[in-house]
Amino acid sequence: MERLWLLHLLLVWYVSISLLAGAAELQEQAILLAINQELRVPGWGDGNSSNYCTWQGVTCGNHSMVEKLDLAHRNLRGNLTLMSELKALRQLDLSNNDFDGLIPAAFGNLSDLEVLDLSANKFGGSIPTQFGSLRSLKSLNISNNVLVGEIPMELQGLERLQDFQISSNHLSGVIPSWVGNLTNLRVFTAYENRLGGRIPGSLGSISALQIFNLHSNQLEGPIPASIFAPGKLEILVLTQNNFSGVLPEEIGNCRALSNVRIGNNHLVGSIPKTIGNLSSLTYFEADNNNLSGEIVSDFARCSNLTLLNLAENGFTGTIPPEFGKLMNLQELILSGNSLFGEIPKSILQCKNLNKLDISNNRFNGTIPHEICSVSRLQYLLLDQNSIRGEIPHEIGSCTKLLQLQLGSNYLSGTIPPEIGHIRNLQIALNLSFNHLHGPLPTELGRLDKLVSLDVSNNRLSGNIPAELKGMMSLIEVNFSNNMFGGPVPTFVPFQKSPSSSFLGNKGLCGEPLNSSCGDIYDEHKNYHHRVSYRIILAVIGSGLAVFMSVTVVVLLFMLRERQEKVAKETAGIVDDGANDKPTVVAGSVFVDNLRQAIDLDAVVKATLKDSNKVSSGTFSTVYKAVMPSGMVLSIRRLKSIDKTIIQHQNKMIRELERLGKVSHANIVQPIGYVIYEDVALLLHHYFPNGTLAQLLHESTRQPEYQPDWPARLSIAIGVAEGLAFLHHVAIIHLDISSGNVLLDANFKPLLGEIEISKLLDPTKGTASISAVAGSFGYIPPEYAYTMQVTAPGNVYSYGVVLLEILTTRQPVEEDFGEGVDLVKWVHSAPVRGETPEQILDARLSTVSFGWRKEMLAALKVALLCTDNTPAKRPKMKNVVEMLREIEQN
Repeated sequence: MERLWLLHLLLVWYVSISLLAGAAELQEQAILLAINQELRVPGWGDGNSSNYCTWQGVTCGNHSMVEKLDLAHRNLRGNLTLMSELKALRQLDLSNNDFDGLIPAAFGNLSDLEVLDLSANKFGGSIPTQFGSLRSLKSLNISNNVLVGEIPMELQGLERLQDFQISSNHLSGVIPSWVGNLTNLRVFTAYENRLGGRIPGSLGSISALQIFNLHSNQLEGPIPASIFAPGKLEILVLTQNNFSGVLPEEIGNCRALSNVRIGNNHLVGSIPKTIGNLSSLTYFEADNNNLSGEIVSDFARCSNLTLLNLAENGFTGTIPPEFGKLMNLQELILSGNSLFGEIPKSILQCKNLNKLDISNNRFNGTIPHEICSVSRLQYLLLDQNSIRGEIPHEIGSCTKLLQLQLGSNYLSGTIPPEIGHIRNLQIALNLSFNHLHGPLPTELGRLDKLVSLDVSNNRLSGNIPAELKGMMSLIEVNFSNNMFGGPVPTFVPFQKSPSSSFLGNKGLCGEPLNSSCGDIYDEHKNYHHRVSYRIILAVIGSGLAVFMSVTVVVLLFMLRERQEKVAKETAGIVDDGANDKPTVVAGSVFVDNLRQAIDLDAVVKATLKDSNKVSSGTFSTVYKAVMPSGMVLSIRRLKSIDKTIIQHQNKMIRELERLGKVSHANIVQPIGYVIYEDVALLLHHYFPNGTLAQLLHESTRQPEYQPDWPARLSIAIGVAEGLAFLHHVAIIHLDISSGNVLLDANFKPLLGEIEISKLLDPTKGTASISAVAGSFGYIPPEYAYTMQVTAPGNVYSYGVVLLEILTTRQPVEEDFGEGVDLVKWVHSAPVRGETPEQILDARLSTVSFGWRKEMLAALKVALLCTDNTPAKRPKMKNVVEMLREIEQN
C-alpha cells in the first residue's frame, strides 16, 4: 500500500513538472512571437514555427528556455522591453542595430544574465541604475551610443564583472573609486566621453586588468603609480587628456605591458630608465607632451619594440646609438624636439625600419651614404635641421621610399639624378630651402607616382626640363626663388598651379606666369633672321638622311618579324602566351557552395587581358572574369609596391580570411583570393550596376534619365552605415570615393577596398599605410601635413561623396576655377551670391517641395562633414542618424 502511494506521488510530481515545463515553453514561444511582431527579425520568417529554438540567433537550454539571444547586425529598431520576460536569459547581444530611446530598466530583472551587449546603437538617457541587480553579469558593453550622465554607483555590486565597456558616449562625471573593487575586471574602456577628475588609485588593486583605455576625455592630475603594480596590464591608452606630472618609475614593474599610448597630454620630466624592463613593449607613444631630458638608451632593451613616437616634446641630446639593437623597430618618430648631433649610423642596423622622422630638430653633419642599407625604408623625414653636405648619390638605392623630406637644411651641391630611380616615390619630394645649385635632372620625370614636388628657395638654374611631363600624378609643385629660365613646359599640373609656384625666377616665362615668352626672346629675332640658308639646307639634308635610314631599318625589322611568324605557323607553333601562364602559389574560396563554380586558373587568365579591365583606382585594378561555369566575378588586383605579399604570405592569408568574416550589408566582402608571383588577386561578387560614380556622372547624361532623389538618399545612407560599421570595428578606409561605392542588382551600395589598409603590407595596422591615401578631390586638407589616415579624414571624404550625390558634380571640375574643388565651390556659394538651392542638381530639387527640403537638409550634413577642422566633423554614426532622420521625416 505504501509503495502504491509513493508511486502515486511520483506520478503527480512528474505530471506537474511536465505541465510546468510545457507552460514555460508556451510562454517562451509567446514572448518570442511578440518580439518578432515588434521587431520583424530577419531570419525568423513569420514566426509560425513552433520550434523557436531553431530560429536564427536563439539558443535554448533546459525545458526549451531561451538562454542566449544574438540579434546583432540586423538593422533592428523598436521596443525591447519584452525581452526582459525571458527569465532564463544568460547572454543578450543587441549590438550594431538602430535601437534608440532609453535602455529598458526592466533588463535589470534578468538575474541570470552574464553577457549584455548593447553597443553601436542610439540609446540615449543615462545608464539604468537597475543594472546594479545583475549580480551574475560578467560582460557589459554599452559603448558607441549617446548615453549621458554619470556612471551610476549602483554598478559597484557587479563583483563578477570582467569586461566593462562604456566608450564613445557622452558620459560625464568621474571614474568612481569603487571600480577598483571589481577585482575580476580584465577590460575597462571608457574612451571618447566627457569624463573628468583623476584616475582613482584604487585601480591598482585589480591584478587581472589587461586593457585600460581612457583616451579622448578630460581627465587630469598625475598618472597614478598604483596602476603599474605587478599584474597583467597589457594595453594602456591615455592619449588626448589633461594628465600632468611625470611618468612613474613603477611603469617598469608592469612586465606584461605591450602598448603604451600617453600622447597629447601635459606630462613633464624624463622617461624613467625602468622602461627597459618592459620586454613585451611593442608600441610606445608619448608625443605632444612636455617631456624633457635625454632619450634613455634603455629603450634598446625592449627587443620587441616596433614603434617609438616621442615627437613634439623637449628632448635634448643625441639619439642613443644602442637603438641599433632594435631589430623589430619599424617606426622611429622623434620630430619636434631639440636633438642634435649626426644621424647615428647604428640606426641603419634596424633592418625593419619603415619610417625615420627626425624632422624639426638641430641635427647636423651629413646624410650617411649607407642610408639605403635599410631596405624597407619608406618614409625619410630629415627636414628642418642643420644637415650639411651633398645629397648622396646612393639615395637612388632607397627604391621603396614613398616620401623624402630634406627641406630647410644646409644641403649643397647638385640634385643627384639617381633620385629618379626611386620609382615608388609618391607622397612628396621636398628639397626646398637649401643651397642646391645646377640644373634639375631630367631623370626626375620618371617619378610618375609623385604627388608633390618642392625645389623652391635654392640656386637651381637652367630650364625646367620638358621630361618632367612624365610625372603624371603631380598635384602640387613649387619651383619658386631659384634661377630657372626659359618657358614653363606645357603640362597641366604646371599650368593649374598658382603663379607663386614659379615666382622669383627672372628668366622664367609662360603660363601660369603673366610674362610672355615672346617678349623675352624679341632681342634674339635679328639673330634668327641672319641664319644662313646653307645651314637650313644642311639641317634638312641631314634630317632626310636620318629619316631614310630609320625607314629602311624598320622595314627590315618588320620583314624579319613576318618571316619568323610564318616559320612558327609552318612548324605548328602558336604564340598565345599560354606557355607563360603564371603559377598559382596560393588560393582559396571562402564560400563553400561557390568552390565548384570558381576556377582559380581562369581568374588569373582573366586579369592578363586588358579587355577585361573595368576600372583602375589608387590601390588596385578591377577586372571582370567569366568562369567556365558561367559565374561572373569581379577581380581586384592589388598594386603591391614591393615583395611583401610573398614575404608575409601567411599573415596576408590570415588577414583575408578574417576580412571574409567582416559582415555588413553595405561592405564588399572578399569571397576568395589568389596569389601568384608577387601579385595578389581578391575575388568578389560582380556588381552589374557598376559604381556610384558611373551612376552619377554617366547614367545621368543619358536621354532616358529619370530623377532619382529617394534612390540617391538611400545610397547615401547605405554608404554612411557601411563606413560607420568600419569605424566601429577600428578599420580606417584608405580611399573613399564614388568610384569605390559598388551597386548591386537592386542598387544597394557596398563600400569596396576595405581590405587594402592591411593587405598592401600585412605587417602593419590601419594607422600605417604604404601609399598615398585617397583619390584626388576626396583627400582631406589635413592629410597634406599629417600624412595620417584618420576617422575624421574618412568623414571628409564621405562628405565629398554626399556633395556629388546632391550636385551631380565631379569632385574636381574646370568650371569651379583655378585651385577650387567641389568642397570649396560649395562652401564659397554665399560669397558668389548663390543660394543653397542653386548648388543642388535642379533636375532633382525642382521635382517636388519634399525632395528639395530633404536635399537641403542633406546639404547641411555634407557641409558638416567637409568642415576644414577635423575636430568639428561629426562621427559617422551621427551622420547615419542625421540622414535617417531626413529619410523618416
